[in-house]
Amino acid sequence: MVEYRIDRHSGVATYVQIVQQTKQALRLGMLEPGDKLPTAREVVEATAINPNTVLKAYRELEREGLVEARRGLGTFVRKGLTTTPADSPLRLELDDWAARALAAGLDRDDIAALFTAVLEKHFQGEPS
Repeated sequence: MVEYRIDRHSGVATYVQIVQQTKQALRLGMLEPGDKLPTAREVVEATAINPNTVLKAYRELEREGLVEARRGLGTFVRKGLTTTPADSPLRLELDDWAARALAAGLDRDDIAALFTAVLEKHFQGEPS
């Protein structure tokens, strides 16, 4: 099951963070079709956010066709986005790279900026 982490200082709307984290879990194969998302109550208890925020995120995921709400049962994954499994050699290389970046004295924001710059270089003109 996915555990949401809300960064209140990121400037990204809370519901968008939930949507992004759910999509990331789908891409990494951490969530698969048929899996149940945490209930709004569980997310609220874990993150201290408004229940309507969770519901808004789940509605957005439903609108995109990724999840479906089943009345009285919860919200379930309809389709995955898995292209690179969590145990991919690429992920391991990226993990090693991030560890080297930390050892070199870069902080989280520095690493994110560097990674984003590289992504932009390689994906110029492509829709995100």
